[in-house]
Amino acid sequence: MKNIIAPFLPAPLRRRVAPDWSRPAVVGVVRLNGVIGAVSPLRGGIDLASVAAALEAAFKLKGVKAVALSINSPGGSPVQSSLIYKRVRALAKEEGVPVYAFAEDVAASGGYMLACAADEIYADPSSIVGSIGVVSSGFGFTGLIEKLGVERRVHTAGESKAMLDPFKPENPDDVKRLLDLQAEVHEGFKSLVREARGDRLGTADDIFTGAFWAASGALSRGLIDGFGDLRGTMREKFGEDVKLRVVGSKKPFWRRGAGLGSHSEPAGPGTGIGAGFATGLINAMEDRSLWSRFGL
Repeated sequence: MKNIIAPFLPAPLRRRVAPDWSRPAVVGVVRLNGVIGAVSPLRGGIDLASVAAALEAAFKLKGVKAVALSINSPGGSPVQSSLIYKRVRALAKEEGVPVYAFAEDVAASGGYMLACAADEIYADPSSIVGSIGVVSSGFGFTGLIEKLGVERRVHTAGESKAMLDPFKPENPDDVKRLLDLQAEVHEGFKSLVREARGDRLGTADDIFTGAFWAASGALSRGLIDGFGDLRGTMREKFGEDVKLRVVGSKKPFWRRGAGLGSHSEPAGPGTGIGAGFATGLINAMEDRSLWSRFGL
C-alpha cells in the first residue's frame, strides 16, 4: 500500500511514517577504508575532505531508509576521526536516517571512533575492535648524528618550539607536556565512546586501556551490538529485496595516476619529486606500522 501522506512531509518525518511497500528499501553504503589522516597523491586513506561528498550523497539518496558504514581502519588522526564522526551524526539527525557500522578486518582506535557514529555496530567474528587510546611514536638519532660527525643547528623563538627534537636527548619536561596532551585527547575519546554506546557499554576495567579484541571480546564489553556482515544484516532489517547503493567520492585526475605531487601544493623547497617520494615512503612506513599492530 502506498503512503499518500509521506510526499508532503519534510524529509526527516517522511522517513519515519509508514513505508511505501511498493518499493524496496534503499540503504546508502559508504566505505571508510584506510589510515585516517591527510590524504595526498602518495597517501591514500580517510579524511573529512575525501569522504564528505560521499556521506552527503548517501544520506540524500531517493528512498533511503538507512546508511551503512563499511569500516576497515587501524586509526590515525584523532582530529579527522572526530570530524567525520560529527559529520555522520549531524547528517543522521538532519535527515532522520539510522546509521549502521560494519567492521571488516579492523575498526580500531580512530577506526572505532568512526564506528561509534553509527546507531548500531556489527562485526565479523574475526574482526579486530577497540584500541581506545592515544599513541605517539618516533625515533631518536642522537647517537647516530654524533657518529656521523654532524652538528645540529636549531634556532627558535620560544623555548618549546623545538620540543621533542629527534636529534636531541629527550627532555623530561617535554615528555610530560606530550603525556598531558595525550591524556586530554584520551579523555575526549572516552567521553565520545561513553556517549555513543550509552547503557550498552560494559564495565570491564580494560575498555579504555588501548587494548583491542576479536569481535567476541568487543561484544562482551559492549563495544559492538552483534556479529554480522553488511548485506546479511541489512536484508534482515529491511527485507530480502533491499537495495544497497554504494556511494563513493570520485578521485581527481591527479590521484588516479602515479603522479608524485599534488596540484594544490605550491612549488618550493622540499616539494620536488625526490622530496615527494621520500615523504611518500615515510608515510607508507607509518601506515604499515599502524596496520601491523593488529597483525595485518
